[in-house]
Amino acid sequence: MTIKVLVVDDSSFFRRRVSEIVNQDPELEVIGAAVNGAEAVKMAQELQPQVITMDIEMPVMDGITAVREIMAKVPTPILMFSSLTHDGAKATLDALDAGALDFLPKRFEDIATNKDEAIKLLQQRVKALGRRRVYRPVSRPAVAVPEPTRPALGTRPPLSQSFPRTASPSAPIRASGKSYKLLAIGTSTGGPVALQKVLTQFPANYPHPILLIQHMPAAFTPAFASRLNGLCRISVKEAANGDVLQPGCAYLAPGGMQMMVEKAGATGRIKIVAGSADMNYKPCVDITFASASKAYGGDVLAVVLTGMGADGREGARMLKSAGATIWAQDEASCVVYGMPQAVAAAGIATQSIALESMADAILKESGRV
Repeated sequence: MTIKVLVVDDSSFFRRRVSEIVNQDPELEVIGAAVNGAEAVKMAQELQPQVITMDIEMPVMDGITAVREIMAKVPTPILMFSSLTHDGAKATLDALDAGALDFLPKRFEDIATNKDEAIKLLQQRVKALGRRRVYRPVSRPAVAVPEPTRPALGTRPPLSQSFPRTASPSAPIRASGKSYKLLAIGTSTGGPVALQKVLTQFPANYPHPILLIQHMPAAFTPAFASRLNGLCRISVKEAANGDVLQPGCAYLAPGGMQMMVEKAGATGRIKIVAGSADMNYKPCVDITFASASKAYGGDVLAVVLTGMGADGREGARMLKSAGATIWAQDEASCVVYGMPQAVAAAGIATQSIALESMADAILKESGRV
């Protein structure tokens, strides 16, 4: 069976090209096209698509408002198209707040010129979301979250998981008693939501530095780091070359670059490099994990969260060989069970943990619970 897709954009050219590209894949079928958010909400209810591609800036009703209404009325996986600007990055994060699951840069030139890479990427993303089992929201008991101990930098609501899973709860996690010097987390599709759910539960005095590797364009990582910093009790910053690792601080790999860590005496230091042009991911989880294995050996707790592909598997393999602990997010709570599956299937991960339990598990393992 084909995956049914609704295309939403106020540009007739973009609607036509996205529809053509989607329909080129025999596993995909465009069943409708909307010219604004209001039409999108109506068509989503009438046509029941399995995936929606959504522009952000549209007349009558913008994409963010449309996402919010669709998620309230007929929850559907939504892929946003975003401009590669600071404002575009902020708007995309707002769309994820509203319930969108993934995003792609809106590059007219790539779409117009039949660029193979852009076509393949769009088709892959749509199929990944379309294959995802959709779970309707379920009631969960409210959990009180303490207020940040320092002023928040923004007032936006936290990113929310739009499709709560109904999987059985994870088995209780028991701390191993092992000591660590570094926490490293790698993720891709669904990562902004997942990272926020985990990091907002950390106390300000979390005892280790944290490396965050999220597949994301260069224009997006400053805005994402700023938003996390405003919502978390730990400090979060976009990593810069030469940063000295500090406990209770998370360093987000800058988009378009590679982040490595190296020992500088008793402390660790960030090294940011351009990386080779043939690398599929910038930043790349494998590269950061590999550098951590050389700098910290077995004193690393590495976690692979939701994401497409297998980035992180080989770096995690190196970490495990050095004695480090590797965890993966479980399938039921992933937006896309690709990266975590890769480390779990290879026998590298020692635990597969639900997203809602991940922060608690990390804190217990770190001696903070």
